[in-house]
Amino acid sequence: MSTPLIVLATIVGYFCLLFLISWLASRNSDSDAALTGGRQAPWFIVAIAMIGAPISGVTFASVPGMVVAKSYSYMQMVFGFAVGYFVISYVLVPLFFKSNLVSIYGYLKDRFGSNTHKTGAWFFFISKILGAAARFYVVCVVLQALVFDYFGIPFIVNVVATIALIFLYTLQGGVKTVIWTDTLKSSCLILSVVLSIFFVAKALNLDFTGMCSAIADSDTSRIFFFDNPTEGTYFWKQFLAGVFMVIATTGLDQDLMQRTLASKNIKESKKGLIVSGITQIFVVGLFLVLGTILALYVQSKGLMHNGAPILDANGTLAEGFKTDSIFALVAFDGGMNVIVGILFTVGLVAAAYSAAGSALTALTTSFTVDILNKDAKDEKLAKTRKMVHVTMAAIMGLVIYVFYMLSSDDAISAVYALASFTYGPILGLFVYGMFIKGSVRDKFVPFVCVAAPILSWVIQWAMKAYCDYTIGFELLLLNAALTMIGLVVLRKK
Repeated sequence: MSTPLIVLATIVGYFCLLFLISWLASRNSDSDAALTGGRQAPWFIVAIAMIGAPISGVTFASVPGMVVAKSYSYMQMVFGFAVGYFVISYVLVPLFFKSNLVSIYGYLKDRFGSNTHKTGAWFFFISKILGAAARFYVVCVVLQALVFDYFGIPFIVNVVATIALIFLYTLQGGVKTVIWTDTLKSSCLILSVVLSIFFVAKALNLDFTGMCSAIADSDTSRIFFFDNPTEGTYFWKQFLAGVFMVIATTGLDQDLMQRTLASKNIKESKKGLIVSGITQIFVVGLFLVLGTILALYVQSKGLMHNGAPILDANGTLAEGFKTDSIFALVAFDGGMNVIVGILFTVGLVAAAYSAAGSALTALTTSFTVDILNKDAKDEKLAKTRKMVHVTMAAIMGLVIYVFYMLSSDDAISAVYALASFTYGPILGLFVYGMFIKGSVRDKFVPFVCVAAPILSWVIQWAMKAYCDYTIGFELLLLNAALTMIGLVVLRKK
């Protein structure tokens, strides 16, 4: 059976299971269940859903490959993630439940006013639509190469078909469907990674003891980096970045918080978040272990790229080869068991489509409640929500196709950089609102939130040009700090 047919059969099978779960989850669902999940989700289901929630298709493909260049340094950031989940659980969750929020940005309206509220919602909207579309674009390109080109199907049909499928399974159930499909996603991700490790190690003739020894002896398995503070892999940079990054991109992101707000109460929500945060350490650890096993396979089999070994005996990477491709390369290598290709496809599809479906649902909720200012108890809400859902799906598909027309890695990198800028003002607004008393001049807040990222970019450029210092993850904190300074200036006497 050829690679395109294997991938296509796997996608069809996964979507049949996805639609079954969506149908079961959405039975008897009303608008409240679509926007809030009915606030009856068990904590352990939320915990499982949250394990895989931050993992996109790009992450699934990239994390195993990154060990070639950065070893296990990413684990330092994951330790920070776990601490960040505790902060979210004990600082943000009580705040959101106390206010009985459908969208977390409703807090900004209560604290500052309608202009600040809409500013936060618009920053989330722009960041999420670009970020989700960019991540899904990368996966669409992979699937185009593996499947659709084989059948002569153009890229636009690929995008329309997949967006339509995502739209259909999230339309009725909303957040409730997202929680259960994310539970499926997390299970598929963990299972695919564990089984991939097993089959690749078997192809290398390694038993469990031999595999552990090979990983321990590999240069790619180093976790902690304390020796050079100027490097991006330095422990305290990674750890602190992980803490604040997860607070901003999970605790202040409607897409990811919509799951935990569906819990029965604060206690259940905290439990689910903390368990998922700790469990993610082990899940990411599996991805990194898989990366080392893949690297060992590439070396031992002498796989080539443009006439040169992808990884030579010294671990040097072939010029022009992208480490993101290692997992797919090994999965569909002629000497590998066909089951690994199926596992790769299941993991990639589960991560990509569930992430896109979750983002689509969050965009619908935020736009309906925050920007259109619709009440959750409005009798006409169901019709409005469905119209918004259609619009969000169309916009996401359009943005994906624009990325394809640009056909530039730099364009995608720019989108990811933009996402790091847009979360800064949101973080600044929430931190100021929670820890600094007093009101501000609400009508000027949008100007501050626009100015902060611009100033951050100027400072980032100046530091690189004149001090030869690269601002990396610190950019989020700089952006938030500039937003808070602006709010201090706008304080009412």
